[in-house]
Amino acid sequence: MFLKIHHMPGSGDVVAVCDRELLNTIITHEMFCINVHDSFYGTTPAGEEEVRAALEKAGNINMIGERSVNVAISMGLITRSDCIMIGKIPHVQIYQV
Repeated sequence: MFLKIHHMPGSGDVVAVCDRELLNTIITHEMFCINVHDSFYGTTPAGEEEVRAALEKAGNINMIGERSVNVAISMGLITRSDCIMIGKIPHVQIYQV
């Protein structure tokens, strides 16, 4: 997985996580198109424990890919039905309100 934390003063951090094989690809399906770009998701490889630690502190979360999304599911942050499926690839955004 790749992990990038965007520090947003006054809004909390935005944690972006994607599966390794999705970085720098464009995923399309019907009316959805997502550019999984390294400028947003970063180029720093991260293991599951590092991703978990970042998610625990996150104000907002943006994740794409099976492995990435499964970390949030295993933490109880979301369920599978909370995901938007882009073809066979799950994508989720979690916002703190």
